[in-house]
Amino acid sequence: MAPSIFWLRVAACFYAVGLVHAILVLLRHRSGLFPFARAAFRVGAILHAVAIVDLTMQEGSPVGNAFQTVSLCAFLIATVSLAVEWRYAFSANAVAHYPLVFLMTLAATLESPFAASQRMRDMWLVVHIVLILVGYAALFLTAVASICYLLQERRLKAKQAASWFEKLPPLATLDEITGKSMVFCFVFMTLGVVVAFIQSGTSLIGDSRVTLSLITWVLLLVTIFLRASAGWRGRRAALMTIAVVCGSALTWIAHAGLESSAR
Repeated sequence: MAPSIFWLRVAACFYAVGLVHAILVLLRHRSGLFPFARAAFRVGAILHAVAIVDLTMQEGSPVGNAFQTVSLCAFLIATVSLAVEWRYAFSANAVAHYPLVFLMTLAATLESPFAASQRMRDMWLVVHIVLILVGYAALFLTAVASICYLLQERRLKAKQAASWFEKLPPLATLDEITGKSMVFCFVFMTLGVVVAFIQSGTSLIGDSRVTLSLITWVLLLVTIFLRASAGWRGRRAALMTIAVVCGSALTWIAHAGLESSAR
């Protein structure tokens, strides 16, 4: 067994504590395990980083195949989750982030059915993939913050007691997280598209996968424009953001399907 796979599997074991925490919150409305789950999640993220560094040193790239790409994406989501939880005390995002990171990491520990191709070792392609994955990690955070905004707004309007998981941040804070993470996502998505064109030039024009990615990019641009110029905040911005995330998910699925059919 490669050392990187070993460390990745150990990381998945620590991430599993976060999955248990999320299940308890959803089924029993209890969050007493959160401090322990957060500590285990942090250890898992550190070990995950060790696995990625070891893989890069051994193979020269952290994204040699689809499994390694999923692993890197999971690590980026974990990093974004921990950073936001530390900055905004946004512990409720753990219910969404912890299970996703665990499942993606677990999937990444499976043996790869194909070896890393030379094309996946190309530096420009690696940079493109990393930039896009950072954008998707930020986009997932945007979705979580938007959903939490709608839940918090509903709770306040109904004058209900604190929600069944960790108390959500104020609406203004959730709106700030949504706005900043969306801009962050847009910047990295844009850089990823630019790098893709630097790598392949005009040969990308007409590629259906690129067209789908550009649609997502345009939706992000429109949402940011509406927030900045039309004053879209709160509920409308949250709903628009969720729509963008759904479109991005469809783009990801379609991209994977087109990639498989092209082989």
